[in-house]
Amino acid sequence: MGSPGLINRNNGHQQQQRLGITEPISLGGPTDYDVTKTRELEKFLQDAGLYESQEEAVSREEVLGRLDQIVKNWVKVISRAKGLNEQLVQEANAKIFTFGSYRLGVHGPGADIDTLCVGPRHATREEDFFGELYKMLSEMPEVTELRPVPDAHVPVMNFKFKGVSIDLLYAKLSLWVIPEDLDVSQDSILQNTDEQTVRSLNGCRVTDQILRLVPNIQNFRTTLRCMRFWAKRRGVYSNVSGFLGGINWALLVARICQLFPNALPNMLVSRFFRVYTQWRWPNPVMLSAIEEGSLGLPVWDPRRNPKDRYHLMPIITPAYPSMNSSYNVSSSTLHIMTEEFQRGNEICDAMEASKAEWDTLFEPFSFFEAYKNYLQIDISADNEDDLRQWKGWVESRLRQLTLKIERHTYNMLQCHPHPGDFSDKSRPLHCSYFMGLQRKQGVPVNEGEQFDIRITVEEFKNSVNLYTLWKPGMEIRVTHVKRRNIPIFVFPSGVRPCRPLKATWDSKRNSEAKVANNSSADKLSEGKGVPDGSDEGKKRKQIDDDTENNLRNPKCFAAMPPSGGNVHEGSPPDGNVSSCSTQSDLVITNSLGELKGEKADNNETESLNDSQNLAGTYAQNGKLDGILRCNLPGKGSPSNNDNSGSKEAEKLAIDKIMSGPYVAHQALPQELDELEDDFVYTNQGKGSEWAEKGSPVESSLSNTAVEQTNDIAAVACGNGPGPSAYLYPNGGLEELEPAELMAPLFGFSSAPPVAQPKPLIRLNFTSLGKAAGKST
Repeated sequence: MGSPGLINRNNGHQQQQRLGITEPISLGGPTDYDVTKTRELEKFLQDAGLYESQEEAVSREEVLGRLDQIVKNWVKVISRAKGLNEQLVQEANAKIFTFGSYRLGVHGPGADIDTLCVGPRHATREEDFFGELYKMLSEMPEVTELRPVPDAHVPVMNFKFKGVSIDLLYAKLSLWVIPEDLDVSQDSILQNTDEQTVRSLNGCRVTDQILRLVPNIQNFRTTLRCMRFWAKRRGVYSNVSGFLGGINWALLVARICQLFPNALPNMLVSRFFRVYTQWRWPNPVMLSAIEEGSLGLPVWDPRRNPKDRYHLMPIITPAYPSMNSSYNVSSSTLHIMTEEFQRGNEICDAMEASKAEWDTLFEPFSFFEAYKNYLQIDISADNEDDLRQWKGWVESRLRQLTLKIERHTYNMLQCHPHPGDFSDKSRPLHCSYFMGLQRKQGVPVNEGEQFDIRITVEEFKNSVNLYTLWKPGMEIRVTHVKRRNIPIFVFPSGVRPCRPLKATWDSKRNSEAKVANNSSADKLSEGKGVPDGSDEGKKRKQIDDDTENNLRNPKCFAAMPPSGGNVHEGSPPDGNVSSCSTQSDLVITNSLGELKGEKADNNETESLNDSQNLAGTYAQNGKLDGILRCNLPGKGSPSNNDNSGSKEAEKLAIDKIMSGPYVAHQALPQELDELEDDFVYTNQGKGSEWAEKGSPVESSLSNTAVEQTNDIAAVACGNGPGPSAYLYPNGGLEELEPAELMAPLFGFSSAPPVAQPKPLIRLNFTSLGKAAGKST
């Protein structure tokens, strides 16, 4: 297959290599300032403990070598057991490959290793890999915490080998003998393989392509390590929560490296924020042209796959078959990431003006200070195994709560899911998830108008309770909690922190926004004769008092049975799952204040307004890769201290990258929300974080190790047109993109839906986030 997008061009007597589907924005090299700031960045990352020790690196290499020996011995054992002659037994071979963060060289201390075992055609997955190999590993004293997940969308075996976490996938090729010099990047390796093998191979293939398509691997690694750390600190590193995972950040960084091939990490970080602040989603980010291939595998193609047109933030994988690696992104999470890109861009500009340092960029996001109102989702079970399975299932469904709230409130109420869970030490076998809530900036506030999400919460809980492996004791409860009532177990020290004495970048930014908003309000008041703030303050206090009265009246309700009165085998019986809302009601008063400035929200609004029918573009261009093929300025300022002229030139270059002849989408923005039907899902384990981008199936057996692994390998399949669900051999259903489950709403009326009976759960709050830093 070679390296798509890798083009040689003659420039005078010099032959330069171009990486990517467009010319670079700037060929400028580093300045003394860049060298100095890059050294500072590397020291900062080192001091943050992001690099493993030499001893740990050696230990990992030894473990991988030992694992390779084990699978080579395993394949000979099963070959002999299957009656192959001695010559074939001696030639039988299996090989271990790595992918993900370890293969990219950006893993940290204690991180797991994503590995792939490639075996011959006679070594089956079910009988030999999960049978004989599992047995061999279970008998080894150095192997601990061995857990097979054969029913995952990407089947995986998780274990620790001498303390090193391993996530092992399996690919069965059509070859009788696996050569030692096997190149998994060749498309021919996919011939005559099953879908699970294609998905498993995709992790290695995508990782290798990324490394081929960046101009300087070391600069790419430092920049990616930086961006991964930044994303985790800012709470936007989680694919399962609707943000971005490891593969997504790697692809975004790789594209910046292509656009600025001679830049050092300091400039690459700055340009990362500058480019993606200006990026008009859903324009796709692609490292190479999308290839149709000769094997007939489905690829990301809005011309043929209607659901591909509804992806909000497409980030396309470079290896055949190319897929969107970020299908999980919702309207709310896109808005949050857009704001974070804007914040990063502002800080990088301030750094260039010597008004900020690296530690400012990495200030952690104060999630429990950012909003005034939250949803708390509590789950519990009777034992650790049940809790692990129940937790994995609920985690995979939380994204649906965000999507349902967005859709049912017509995108006027936005959710910010926290990417992690919290445990209360005083309550064993219990954990909690949180979502911040705020009215979308720019939505007019009508006095007394409410967002009623009671039915939305009921639908979510009903879909969760359809878990096929449900057992008595598996319970879920959704409650509303105000900021001042956030439980103390969410804080690291177990003590509610006081307001920070040291002003952070976010607090300064919010203060400036508040001053600006107050100034605008004062001018409006003077111009229109609006009464002064005293009456407004009394009115706001009255609303708060009313809210508090509602909160003092706890109400309980039981989860409704599945629609149609049918209870699936393994589902909880009627009323068995407690859903007491001891905090408040789920009716939201639409008098919610602003949390942050309007600037980032305008970007997101423009993005949604520009949500265009990509199929029309491809139909006009005739070629799938024609959309972004344009010539960009080959020169840029070599200095990191860009003047306004060079910034404007970069802005024009970025605009030109996205200058395809798009056709406006005719459907409503909420069509973009990938709302999924409440099917009865089987127990699907997460394959690999580097393995699952082609399917929305999430595991009910997930744990941290599996989630960290599963980000690319499943990009390969499940994206073609067809029915809303594919049947697995075990009778389960593969969950597909929600957009294909919905008919386009071309004749949509803005009138509210017909009233339905509402459960006794309400959420009523009066103000969200205008004074995010002010105590409630």
